[in-house]
Amino acid sequence: MSSMRNAVQRRNHKERAQPAEREKWGLLEKRKDYKLRAADHKHKKTKLKQLTQKARDRNPDEFSFKMMSSSVDKQGKKVADRGNVALSQDVVKLLKTQDAGYLRTILQQTRKEREELEQRLILEEDEVKALKHGGNAKQGKHRVYVEDVEQQRAFDPDAWFGQGLDIPEKSPGLQDDVDDEYDDEEEAAGTQRRMPSKKQLEAEELAKREKRAFNKGRSQAQIRIVARLDAIKRREQELVAAEQELELQRAKMNNTVGGVNKHGVKFKVRERKR
Repeated sequence: MSSMRNAVQRRNHKERAQPAEREKWGLLEKRKDYKLRAADHKHKKTKLKQLTQKARDRNPDEFSFKMMSSSVDKQGKKVADRGNVALSQDVVKLLKTQDAGYLRTILQQTRKEREELEQRLILEEDEVKALKHGGNAKQGKHRVYVEDVEQQRAFDPDAWFGQGLDIPEKSPGLQDDVDDEYDDEEEAAGTQRRMPSKKQLEAEELAKREKRAFNKGRSQAQIRIVARLDAIKRREQELVAAEQELELQRAKMNNTVGGVNKHGVKFKVRERKR
């Protein structure tokens, strides 16, 4: 009978799947999965209960021999030994001497950079007014085009750049030629001045655009240099303070100045009477 029962095809029983509206939660949890999860949850719950009871029964005044070798700071936090080896007094002095030399070198570089930035600015009562001539942040070249060699020889940089502050609206060489031409015509014919030509209008408009672009670039360069100067000044103050603090520490190690001990009491090094 058993052989005949196995020979007949029987129905395949399949496990129930997750419903369509809960497919996002993954596979459907079976009983064996639930048993494992429940056992783990019960074990953790029991462990937490034991730890809570242990903490409740703990005596805050109990003694341990490790208390003899441990220490706490002013905030009550435990100070543990990191295992570092304390350096000798001579080694610490040498290290502080090298640190002082490094700080002096960086301070000299910072002061030099500050002086260079101040030389590129026009200062009035510690306030930045404008950039000096050639004080662009990018150190670029301003190129001016003229018509011929005569205008090149007669070109005046101070008149063009306005003593390093402004640029005239019109080209000096071109405007001088136009004025001379108008004066000659007025003297010869005595007629009214003619309207400027299209080429002259285009040249004047180009000169105005160049002036606006130059002023905009100069103002942006001024803002960048002022911000850099403020940062350099703050860094210089910090380096000076660090150098003074390091010199004070070196003097205390050499017993040449007083200080404050660990109990907050000020002391002064006893000097020999002269």
